[in-house]
Amino acid sequence: MVTPSSYSDPTLTTFTVFRYPTSARLWALAQMGLAPPRLNQVPGMTFFKLMGSGQGKVFSLQPDWSRYTLLATWRHPEDARSFFENSPAMRAFREKTNEMWTVSLYPIQSQGLWSGVNPFQPITVPVPPDAPVGILTRASIRPRALRQFWKYAPQSAKGLEGANGLLFSIGVGELPFVRQATLSIWQNLAGMKAFAYGTPEHKEAMKQKVRQNWYSEELFARFLPVDSTGTIEGSDPLQNQILRPLPADALSQ
Repeated sequence: MVTPSSYSDPTLTTFTVFRYPTSARLWALAQMGLAPPRLNQVPGMTFFKLMGSGQGKVFSLQPDWSRYTLLATWRHPEDARSFFENSPAMRAFREKTNEMWTVSLYPIQSQGLWSGVNPFQPITVPVPPDAPVGILTRASIRPRALRQFWKYAPQSAKGLEGANGLLFSIGVGELPFVRQATLSIWQNLAGMKAFAYGTPEHKEAMKQKVRQNWYSEELFARFLPVDSTGTIEGSDPLQNQILRPLPADALSQ
């Protein structure tokens, strides 16, 4: 399995899911306010979002107080490795969790903005059609559109629960009900497209999004997973997947 230290591209992205026992849930919730100042000081971390999650695999009005996530982008892979191995902030997270899983990815497509920037600089290399693919969708919902969003979006995402080729999915948010994101990882691009373009509920939600102008800001990104460590719900979702190394020149921007 490829490790992040094999790469030299500054666009490395990591996504970590933390699961906390009941005894640590108040501590975990407090970190939403306490941890960002410390994370702002992490060397080489160029962008991050510490987020809560909903129940299940999709958008949810019911928070899951046992799960929190950290998305980060890195100037150098060595910075990411140092953070996960040596950072006091990560050490505190690890000591409180009863389970933690991290997937490392490289963006292959990204459009839109997140907090006014696009943090993902895509690599420019053909990706094999049978390679695993990660999809991140993120949006800030206009207050006037909240009712319509929560009418359509959860129904459209329910198809993820049994979608063919889905390896992992989680609905997360920076601000409950208003700033939402979903990360899903698929066995290949074909499985993702079958869901995105072949599910009537999802297609209808996409139509309504455009027609009613739900979002004040949105971002869509596609990723190539290159490494995963740890477990979530007892296993590594990418354990049996072939995560390919990339040619060195593919990472030269």
